[in-house]
Amino acid sequence: MTRRPLLFVFCLALITMHAPVETRAWLHYGSDAEGTKFSPLDQITTENVGQLDRAWTYQTGEGPIPRKFQTTPILVSELLIGCSPTGVVFALDPATGEEKWTYDPEYEPSAYGSVNMNCRGVSAWIDHGAAEDALCGTRLIYGTNDLRVIALDAASGRPCDGFGENGVVTVDAGKPLDEHDEVQFHSPPSIINDVAIFGTALFDLYRIDSPSGKIRAFSTRTGELLWEFDPIPRTPEDPAFESWGKNSASIFGAANVWSFTSADPENDLVFLPTTTASVDWYGGDRPGNNNYANSIVALRASTGELVWHFQITHHGIWDYDLPSQPILTDISKDGKSTPAVVVLTKQGMVFVFNRLTGEPLFPIEERPVPQDTDVPSEWLAPTQPFVETPAPLVDLHLTEEDMWGFTWIDRGSCVEKLGGLRNEGLYTPPSLQGTLLNPAGAGGMNWGGGTVDPRSNFLIVPTLHTPAIVTLVPREQAQAGQVTSAATKMAFPLTGTPYIGELQFLLSSWGAPCTKPPWSRLSAIDLTDGSLKWQVPFGSIENETAIPFVNWEMGTPIAGGPISTGGGLTFIAATTDDKFRAFDSTTGQKLWETRLPAGGQATPMTYEVDGTQFVVIAAGGHIYYQGATAGDYIVAYALGEQSASTAAGGMLAAAFVILILIANFAGIMIAGQRRP
Repeated sequence: MTRRPLLFVFCLALITMHAPVETRAWLHYGSDAEGTKFSPLDQITTENVGQLDRAWTYQTGEGPIPRKFQTTPILVSELLIGCSPTGVVFALDPATGEEKWTYDPEYEPSAYGSVNMNCRGVSAWIDHGAAEDALCGTRLIYGTNDLRVIALDAASGRPCDGFGENGVVTVDAGKPLDEHDEVQFHSPPSIINDVAIFGTALFDLYRIDSPSGKIRAFSTRTGELLWEFDPIPRTPEDPAFESWGKNSASIFGAANVWSFTSADPENDLVFLPTTTASVDWYGGDRPGNNNYANSIVALRASTGELVWHFQITHHGIWDYDLPSQPILTDISKDGKSTPAVVVLTKQGMVFVFNRLTGEPLFPIEERPVPQDTDVPSEWLAPTQPFVETPAPLVDLHLTEEDMWGFTWIDRGSCVEKLGGLRNEGLYTPPSLQGTLLNPAGAGGMNWGGGTVDPRSNFLIVPTLHTPAIVTLVPREQAQAGQVTSAATKMAFPLTGTPYIGELQFLLSSWGAPCTKPPWSRLSAIDLTDGSLKWQVPFGSIENETAIPFVNWEMGTPIAGGPISTGGGLTFIAATTDDKFRAFDSTTGQKLWETRLPAGGQATPMTYEVDGTQFVVIAAGGHIYYQGATAGDYIVAYALGEQSASTAAGGMLAAAFVILILIANFAGIMIAGQRRP
């Protein structure tokens, strides 16, 4: 009598095991609205990651033109959806990479705009009140390089009727532009309920009367502008207005959010990493701390109301924007769990706050900073915020002993260069003499940000360790040039100031960084106590030298961020050696690397479809980094057939054993109930 229930349970188990597998998606740029860049997927593990193979490759058709290709696709409506640098949206079959549809916004770049154009991704909004197959029931919302907001049907790519005009909202920049694409949308919006919240990118170091860097919120249904928040307070009624001397709040612009916002839907909060007010390296005409620039700002997402803010850099004149997406996570500290926001900085410091109140979770100290300047009329903040825990990931003061070279000759050239510069440590002001900017405006950390594994509370983040030289040149002595390469001296107009700005990296006579390698690193910080758990070199110089077969892991320029997974792995590309790597999240050991068809200056993502976990990265290079190969690729990796079948077989065997035990237990229980 016990065989019938055993057979019934066994057949039911077989039916269950052969049911369709649900797709496990990556729904936001940062995996979730909170920006953790973590996925619980664990088919790819520390044991089998070495068996990853390329599964498929897609090309956008825009060719190997030097530009920024930094999209991170999302998986929604059973499609993998990303965008090209010109804003062309593409939808792919996530299992094969087959193109399903494209949408072209027909953006025409200006000469200056083409250097800056970018599209880091799109966001998805689901109308839960719509029929399952309704057009635009699931829609994609993103912005273009010429300040348009567009809504598309996720399944077909068709523009959404009822959203603006034929699916497009043309945004008013608020003042005449020097170029039609002087204000650009680069990053996907945060979406909370029916509100899409956008920051903007502006031409950097360009003009003192820059357009506003206001944050804008639009209705996901109609495209209606719901609210705006200007990081520069425009009226005396705002408490921050008094931190802008000389009536500068009515003149200056920027302080924008060119990176990513993050969202806490449960508490109706959106977090803004704001940037420096125009024009970055000179602030003599805007004396004061300049709140809310260079700040982490928490707003009520539904209304735009200010909840709290903290200024990371007072009176910014170093291009120390808050460059990356704030990471929202819960941190166990002092025996209780606290809702936190983790703020990464170009200075290499990590600030952690209670995200509901703004209270620092690690102490912040205001310290005196250098005050001498040879720039007439410049205003300097007397102190700046510092954190000791977590310890800064970048050396904040370089001396002659820190100079390095392959030989004593090139080291000597570094010592000589350093001796001619202003160099009193972090926050030495830009000067006519030339100032060591350490860290450089490229970081420390930058837009790629970090990832937090919520199981360990580990923050994993890449950092750059190559300082720069900033020199203010009286305008009558020089004319500004156009940016062409991050490896050469660059000139910036700083229009409206008495100066142009010159930037170059601190390099030896051989063209190598003057600081001790590694020049970029990958680090893990335990957010429970702020301790550094591991730090490893990041990147090979094989594409940065003319000497063949030199693949030393000395670190390279980086652009792009990491993701972490339930398999105990951290995936990241970012380096100019065209490599894609996987590290053990617990130890930092490099477990896998492969060569991409072009530079992976983007953040990867991962998803599962039909029982297979894929890891995907955009590979297209970077206009500023000549070492990275240019291209237009989306590349997907998965376990090789044998590894995947072994993993699946192991899971099936385990499930079979468990089901047999359940079946036997069920049979025993039924038989037992029949006994007198």
